[in-house]
Amino acid sequence: MNKEKKSIKERIFRIIQIGQDGDVPSILFDIMISVMVFISVGITIAQTFEEVRPYYHLLFQVDAVIVAIFGVEYLLRIWTANLLYPKEKSWFRSVFKFVFSFYGIIDLLTILTFFLPYELSQGIVVLRILRVVRIMRLFKLNSTYDAFNVITDVLKSKRSQIISSMVMILILMLAASLCMYGLEHEAQPEAFDNAFAGIWWSVSALLTVGYGDIYPITIGGRIAAILISFLGVGMVAIPTGIISAGFVSRYSEVEARNRQNSSRNFVKVTATEEQYGNVALENLDLPTGLYVQAIVRGGELLEVKAGEIILPGDQLMLCSNIPG
Repeated sequence: MNKEKKSIKERIFRIIQIGQDGDVPSILFDIMISVMVFISVGITIAQTFEEVRPYYHLLFQVDAVIVAIFGVEYLLRIWTANLLYPKEKSWFRSVFKFVFSFYGIIDLLTILTFFLPYELSQGIVVLRILRVVRIMRLFKLNSTYDAFNVITDVLKSKRSQIISSMVMILILMLAASLCMYGLEHEAQPEAFDNAFAGIWWSVSALLTVGYGDIYPITIGGRIAAILISFLGVGMVAIPTGIISAGFVSRYSEVEARNRQNSSRNFVKVTATEEQYGNVALENLDLPTGLYVQAIVRGGELLEVKAGEIILPGDQLMLCSNIPG
């Protein structure tokens, strides 16, 4: 009975994760959740129109059904959390890790925002739009290297340079605000009545937005504005260049890796309870000449490292250097 229950739990886990090729129920589940997300976002947008007010009750009922589906999915993810985090020693620790993960928090917010009254604040609309973030889960993996991992890796590898450039922008922004306040306060005290007004102007100028609600009228202020605007263009271009260079470098690495892998033979194997399931990576009984190049679990590409426990349903990308 326990074995049958475990098998059902593993099957549910595979269904609610990102659908793999050939797993029709999981793919259909992903499509259903995506449709529900877009419908719920559409309802949130429709509720901002006065013309739709007579249909609020109907929209509320549809939204309630969608939230109920989200709630069932959230409970299933909690129930199967130990399969998502097999290294955790207890189910409760796995649940804790899932609940406070990025997608766990987003999933919970998409449910809780339904119980907050729409009339409470227009800010609730922003919280409800968080439901569309759930779609990001479906784009976490592709056949080689997904775009979201590339973005994450670039930001991590360039974080020190990005932080340094942002600090420089912040310093320039504060200096510009104090400079404009000193030059313009006497000429137009209603516009530059305090240093914060100067910050608002410096943000719009340095980021090349230029709202035009506050602008210098003195000769000194206009000269300073010209210099600050030129500096702003250069300062904003620094983090942009850093991130762009990081993307070029990362994609070059991915392409080099793909060219290297193209000369190898790959075999995709799905672990079962009888074969490879619940076995440590280093204890796998693989055919001679094959090794595990990648592990895909629940739509996520896992790092291949010693001690990793293979679960039933995991997809193993077996690689060989032997020419085919």
